[in-house]
Amino acid sequence: MSQKNLIVAFGGVSPEHEVSVLTAIQAISALEESTYNCIPLYVTKSGRWLTGKKLLDLSNYKELSSLEKESISCAFVKDETGKTFLKEQESKGLFSKPKNYPVYAVLCAFHGSEGENGAFQGVCEMMDVPYSGSGVLGSSLGMDKVKAKLVAAANGIPVTKAVNFYESDWEQEQEEILNVAEDFDYPLIVKPVSLGSSIGVAIANDREELINSVETAFRYDAHLLIEEAVNPLMEINCSVIGTPSDCRPSICEKPLGQTETLSFEDKYQSGEGAEKGMASADREIPADISKELTKKIQNLATKTFSALDASGLARLDFLVNANTKEVYFNEINTIPGSFSFYLWDKSDLPFDKLLEELIEIGLKKHREKNGRVRSYETNLLSEKAIKGIKGLKGSKN
Repeated sequence: MSQKNLIVAFGGVSPEHEVSVLTAIQAISALEESTYNCIPLYVTKSGRWLTGKKLLDLSNYKELSSLEKESISCAFVKDETGKTFLKEQESKGLFSKPKNYPVYAVLCAFHGSEGENGAFQGVCEMMDVPYSGSGVLGSSLGMDKVKAKLVAAANGIPVTKAVNFYESDWEQEQEEILNVAEDFDYPLIVKPVSLGSSIGVAIANDREELINSVETAFRYDAHLLIEEAVNPLMEINCSVIGTPSDCRPSICEKPLGQTETLSFEDKYQSGEGAEKGMASADREIPADISKELTKKIQNLATKTFSALDASGLARLDFLVNANTKEVYFNEINTIPGSFSFYLWDKSDLPFDKLLEELIEIGLKKHREKNGRVRSYETNLLSEKAIKGIKGLKGSKN
């Protein structure tokens, strides 16, 4: 059986750049025995697009500057028939020629910023190539914690009390923002609105800590969120796969961190090895909670997935009051670290089969989209139409 070119896109201009590299290499390794020919599309921290075999070896990422020099610039291009290729824009060998790879599908393995917020998905839409994961709307909603919570609340999904503000608001209305936040009572959680992996997240126990946490978080994002804390807190996560109209949940997990709120280090630098990405984090799978609470969270996960127009695969994180068992939606990760394969593996769906299903969902969405009427057969620039448009210049209201 001939192999199909699967473009694995990862990296990006994001604080989660390295995490994305780990996720991509894990996925490529899992698909070694598949019918896909995995072609790396690495987006550097400065935004350059690169490809090449050296990008398939995780050890080469220890020296990023050397890796970039030894890799090949590339871009999506279309031929005269409209078919999309990943085109090498240079050659690295004396007798080698730049290659063109016909694109069968794109596996999106970005985390954060332009790779996960819908921007790259928009490029795929423009180039008319199938891609994994949520579309432009679902991706952008998932990246914006404020908008995601607004949509969730509008659909009857419980969320914690919060106040959000921009850096300009903080400069002009700091006292008012602090007063609103302090109405929730300490401790309070400070978060960048558009980042993941707990980057910039902090717990504040008094006003001084709150101000310091806000000032630190502004290093990462111009839009912040201060939320009331759930106390005593139990975090429970659940992954969902499918489409807004047809999706199913995984088993639940309980992350185990060294702090009350999981840090970047808890997620990626604990457990048995950082090279395993999110799979290395300490966690309890399945979560040691009641069947009733498990079912409640799974139902909320699929409901939220659909409400946010998510697609493909996502992980939804929930905050649970350990005493009352009240559940609050925290956030959705539309491209979760390590594709949350550790949840699906325990749900009897191995990593390679999980990725294949994720790709198939993207292919199906692409077929359905292209099966609709996508243009209106008229030429507004025809001679007759242009005359009509010219006539509008003389019209008055």
